[in-house]
Amino acid sequence: MTDIVHKPSSLRAAIRGEFRPMLHLAWPLVLAELGWMAMSIVDTIMVGHLPASAVSIGASALSQVLYNTMAFGIGGILLGLDTLISQAYGAGRISEANRWLWHGIVLSLALSFILMGLVCLWPLALTAMPIDPQVRVASISLLYALNWSTPLLLLYFTLRRHLQAFNHVRAIAVALVTANLINLFGDWLLIFPHHFGSYYFSGWGVAGSGWSTSYSRLYLALFMAASVLHAEHREKYRLFETKLTIEWQRILQLVKLGAPAGGQILLEIAIFSLVTAVIATLGPLQLAGHQIALDCAATAYMVPFAISAATGVRVGQAIGRRDVLGATAAGWTGMILGAGFMLCASLTFVSVPRVIVHGFSPDPALLATTVPLLYIAAVFQFFDGLQVTATGALRGAGNTHAGMMMHGIGYWIVGTPLGLWLCFSLHWGAVGMWCGLCSALILAGVGLMMIWRSTTRKLPQIVAAHAAHMDSHI
Repeated sequence: MTDIVHKPSSLRAAIRGEFRPMLHLAWPLVLAELGWMAMSIVDTIMVGHLPASAVSIGASALSQVLYNTMAFGIGGILLGLDTLISQAYGAGRISEANRWLWHGIVLSLALSFILMGLVCLWPLALTAMPIDPQVRVASISLLYALNWSTPLLLLYFTLRRHLQAFNHVRAIAVALVTANLINLFGDWLLIFPHHFGSYYFSGWGVAGSGWSTSYSRLYLALFMAASVLHAEHREKYRLFETKLTIEWQRILQLVKLGAPAGGQILLEIAIFSLVTAVIATLGPLQLAGHQIALDCAATAYMVPFAISAATGVRVGQAIGRRDVLGATAAGWTGMILGAGFMLCASLTFVSVPRVIVHGFSPDPALLATTVPLLYIAAVFQFFDGLQVTATGALRGAGNTHAGMMMHGIGYWIVGTPLGLWLCFSLHWGAVGMWCGLCSALILAGVGLMMIWRSTTRKLPQIVAAHAAHMDSHI
């Protein structure tokens, strides 16, 4: 193993060579993540056409962010599979990768029961919050509908990790794009009243969007299972020759690696839950404006988030095949692509904010509330792209602690106190809370980039340690 990572000319050449394979792996994942976000956007737009649109959008915002805080925080433990499966695949240890998939499925089922129990507690919290009663009732009904799809959601997470680590990413994109068609039809059918001959269906309102999402998740889980079976039939990975015995040491290793990744997501989403809950006390109008701006920022975020997944896979595979320079180049390439895209998103938010908001609602008051939040989002886009792709690179190298640490400091020590002070002491309202988020993302982006830079100097030792571990299990 040479010290090629310290040769700038070699690294620049490796980064140039990495763009093509990185984009080849990332673009279907980008479509998949945009498809995932589109489901939320469509839900928001559809409930926004119910009477009292601010109440409906606000209820959808509150319930989705509360559910996602738990679902993606606890489900984020499964992100440890990115490291373990991709490194095993890169090392040519297919049977090892198959065993990790099996243990990921077992863990996903256990996590589902925990998650469903925790989500059942949210209605109790909502009754204690000083929010609009109509928003509270609609939010609880939507949470109930979403909770039934929890096992399907975590099964989808697990099967997806296997497919992308094995470079079968087009199936993921197709699954999410087609799931949006199911969700769109379900929203139309279940949210609004309809006449079917002599039968009248009154519609379930905001709750109907939750049931539509649940049916879409059933479809996603079945599609992922079929895709895994198709890949097995075509490539002969000998998946069904894997011993279906639970090795508790593997479960423990997966939890130990994945828990910090899940913790990072929990810290990140929890801050948006807190911000949403705080803004909910300011009234339905500011809550609805916050949700529209959040949907726009989250949609842009899905692109570097997908690139982050591809970056983690590429770094992990390079480490598996003992390629120090390849791992280094993959990390920097992902960060360049993710941060570069987010600069384009910033320009869009600044250039046509009114056009964007009008697509959600024609309400002039909602327009005036949302546009300033889009301007703030434009400021932090670059740093958001930087932090998420750096997190993916670090996860591929087996470091899932750095992201949790930086998000804890950025969001909860810096961003939250600043946002609350600006919101209430200076009476900036939702704008103040968003300024707090902006400061947190700037800190996280710069900090995680520096941690990755430090990690690249240690990659020879990381590769050697992984090689020794693999050799000991032959």
